[in-house]
Amino acid sequence: MITNKNIALKTISFLGVFSLLLLSCGKQVSSVSETDPWKKMELIVKSIPETRFVNKTYNVNDFGAIADGKTMNTQAFEKAIKECAANGGGKVLVPNGKYLTGPIHLESNVNLHLEDQAEILFSTNPKDYPLIHTSWEGTELMNHSPLIYAKNKTNVAITGKGTLNGQANNTNWWPWCGSKRYGWDKGQPSQHDPLNRDNLVEMAEKNVPVAERIFGEGHYLRPNFIEFFECNTVLVKDITVVNAPFWILHPLKSNNVIIDGVTVNSHGPNNDGCDPEYSQNVIIKNCTFNTGDDCIAIKSGRDADGRRVGIPSKNIIVQNCKMIDGHGGVVMGSEITAGVNNVYVENCVMDSPELDRAIRIKTNSKRGGTTEDIYVRNIEVGTVKECVLRVTMFYDIYGSQVGNYIPAIKNISLENVKVKNGGKFGILADGYKESPIENITFKDVTIAKVDSVYSLKNVKGVNFINTYINGKKMESIKN
Repeated sequence: MITNKNIALKTISFLGVFSLLLLSCGKQVSSVSETDPWKKMELIVKSIPETRFVNKTYNVNDFGAIADGKTMNTQAFEKAIKECAANGGGKVLVPNGKYLTGPIHLESNVNLHLEDQAEILFSTNPKDYPLIHTSWEGTELMNHSPLIYAKNKTNVAITGKGTLNGQANNTNWWPWCGSKRYGWDKGQPSQHDPLNRDNLVEMAEKNVPVAERIFGEGHYLRPNFIEFFECNTVLVKDITVVNAPFWILHPLKSNNVIIDGVTVNSHGPNNDGCDPEYSQNVIIKNCTFNTGDDCIAIKSGRDADGRRVGIPSKNIIVQNCKMIDGHGGVVMGSEITAGVNNVYVENCVMDSPELDRAIRIKTNSKRGGTTEDIYVRNIEVGTVKECVLRVTMFYDIYGSQVGNYIPAIKNISLENVKVKNGGKFGILADGYKESPIENITFKDVTIAKVDSVYSLKNVKGVNFINTYINGKKMESIKN
């Protein structure tokens, strides 16, 4: 006789066994991902949601935009974006032609889409960029709006094969960096003036509220180009970006970001191609970077402001990208105070006599923080100027970058990397005696030509597995 009690007991028994199986499977998945970081990367990729938009189109021309390259279209873009968002979202279409505008502020559920021959020309008049909450070199402040900006938005995109042109050059934006190379001359204002960059850093050290760190006009801190601030589920796809004032693609405190098929060609000062900062679950794939600074630079805040925010950048994935000119191919730092971990770089090509390094980690004892679990594989390096791998705890471009926050760096792996000309060093690494750089692994790495195999200071454990440099098989260094 089958009773409800029997059924209940059998159900409980089945659920118990099923739960154990689930737990067992979960442990297996966890175990696999822990022993094989690339399996963990695959799980991260699968977990990142993609943007989805309502099938409605809002043509900016219908809102008064004029594609003559001269008429200001700021209001037309604003109206089209707000109308699109108010009606549940969709595509804001920028047809072929040249559109001059001030800053573009995106809304949730909006895809700003550029047709193939569409070009958005951004105003070079600082007065067109109002004060908003943003960030500058790892420190939050009130400054000129980025050229394209989204804050606290979800499901937002910039797509299409058109061009975003910041129009920056040696007569606007770039001279603010204070370098004669970029048009600055003695007696002209720049970010180096006492009330500008150094004042911002001092405010952060004194914990001045962000709302009171008011800069903007008269302070010469250039705006970022594209900034997603505290956004979730973001896509940037297929666009070309040229002539940026400052950092180019800047996901800030954002999650689930996909940057796919983007071309960056901008050789101005601080023209980093992509700077994920305090951000997690970011995929950068199929992109080309030809830049005046780092091609990709993973950040997590500067000094006191980084400790205040305390959000590490993690689960950053770089796939199938091409790096041409730049200070580094894939870089972590120097604004790295909250830490960086779980970085995966695969199937990339890095090649230019004006590319300084392939992989770089840069920090110092004012930054602090922990950088760990950096995995690189299947990389083709033609020529780099300085070295294949550069790791330093003494980065000091501005001077006086010494403090009481000793950083930690560990677990860096390069696998199946082929280098024709590695420049001066295969590995150039310097750590602190009390905090040595730990566990560098080169597996199946071949560097055909390099001036010196390595220069190491306070590095603990360099593992060479089937690695050849200058034709010689390398032996591991245990210390």
